[in-house]
Amino acid sequence: MTECKLHLIQSSEGVARAARLAEAIWREYYTDILGKAQVDYMLAHLQSAAAIRCQIMQEAYCYFLVEREGDLIGYAAVQEQGESLFLSKLYLLHSARGKGAASQVLAELEQMAHEKGLSRIWLTVNRNNQNSIAIYQKKGFRILREEAAPIGGGFVMDDYIMEKELNGKVHGS
Repeated sequence: MTECKLHLIQSSEGVARAARLAEAIWREYYTDILGKAQVDYMLAHLQSAAAIRCQIMQEAYCYFLVEREGDLIGYAAVQEQGESLFLSKLYLLHSARGKGAASQVLAELEQMAHEKGLSRIWLTVNRNNQNSIAIYQKKGFRILREEAAPIGGGFVMDDYIMEKELNGKVHGS
């Protein structure tokens, strides 16, 4: 299995690359789950270059480009919250799914959390996204609760909140 690399986004070009990946990934994968109108809204308001830049500059998110064999295959974003690492985004191109990339990214983020002394990683995942839910459960995340959060434009994020306790050691390594 070819190793994935995470590259911290620190430039406008990196932000633009993440936004282009978001456009491709969200249209190919989430339209069936959320519908075209909500995907359009989320791309414009939550996944655009301006939104990503704002999250990095004003909300202390760290965005990463995911690379495999020189190709960008996805992106991820995290935010430290107290003793937790919030995994806000982990999105991969269709061509990269099912090849261990998500597992590698999760392991690297878990290592990052461990090095920062954080005790858990948590995330939100759409309740209809069965593939991602299954991957997270396989990696030790458990569903804590359901949450329906309005995001504007009359749209709602209908999610599960999932969490993985780290217990002072790195899992899956």
